[in-house]
Amino acid sequence: MPDDTVMRLVYMGVLLATLAGWAIVEMRKGLGRTVKMMLAWGMILLGLMAVYGLWGDITRGLRPSQQADAAQVTLPRAADGHYYAQIQIQGQEISFMVDTGASDVVLTRRDARKLGIDPASLLYLGQAFTANGPVRTARVDLSDVRFGPFRDASLGASVNEGEMDGSLLGMAYLNQFKITISGDQMVLSR
Repeated sequence: MPDDTVMRLVYMGVLLATLAGWAIVEMRKGLGRTVKMMLAWGMILLGLMAVYGLWGDITRGLRPSQQADAAQVTLPRAADGHYYAQIQIQGQEISFMVDTGASDVVLTRRDARKLGIDPASLLYLGQAFTANGPVRTARVDLSDVRFGPFRDASLGASVNEGEMDGSLLGMAYLNQFKITISGDQMVLSR
């Protein structure tokens, strides 16, 4: 077993032993009171688990999201300081970090698979220079690109052979827009 797994098991054992000791002490005060206390803590634990599991859904409604009208798309600044665009490509929604420092549109291997592209079958003949050093890239052509009110029949992109946290929306696509940043919003219009 990896050391991490062993340490987790030790932690869980100590936690369970502590809870068992607490339960034994509480039972000495009366079984009815102990059962009520255990039910109360069980409900608190279930409530915390529910909030933790639903946290993304809860905060999604609180955070501003991408807005589009007939002439522009407005992107709010995310908590990490970046702007993220949701773009439909070939009927699939792909999340891109807007990167004006990137020359190209770059897909992660995961997003490429989502679009029906097998990264293992691509020829990685290109090279991109990133903050983490050079990586090999493969050219792909994407079709039916929809970004708010804007439609493009095709878009050239690269699939990155290296690991990436998310796909990047670079200048190969962004240069088709007038970009305005004001406050915590980026507005893209044509």
